[in-house]
Amino acid sequence: MTRPTFSDFKKKALKNPEVRAEYEELELAYELRKQLIALRKEAGLTQEELAEILHTQKSNISRLENVNSKTSPKLSTIEDYAKAIGYKVKISFVPQAAT
Repeated sequence: MTRPTFSDFKKKALKNPEVRAEYEELELAYELRKQLIALRKEAGLTQEELAEILHTQKSNISRLENVNSKTSPKLSTIEDYAKAIGYKVKISFVPQAAT
């Protein structure tokens, strides 16, 4: 018997409407944090170096990038982070998919 993959588990779990709703609620914040980390690394910066540029503590950068964080960063914080790594923030809206 083969062990189920994470993908299999995810597909099965998302069939549950409550799980799907929670997943969709957290998905945007998770993707944002993953992108912040990837862009910081692409810029060749550690959390410590970025904290120094932003005149803050490494723990603040760590908390901002933590995918398990329950707090939402302010838009101005994300803009400052982006500027420090050579980016600017662009927000776009897309229609919700019919459920």
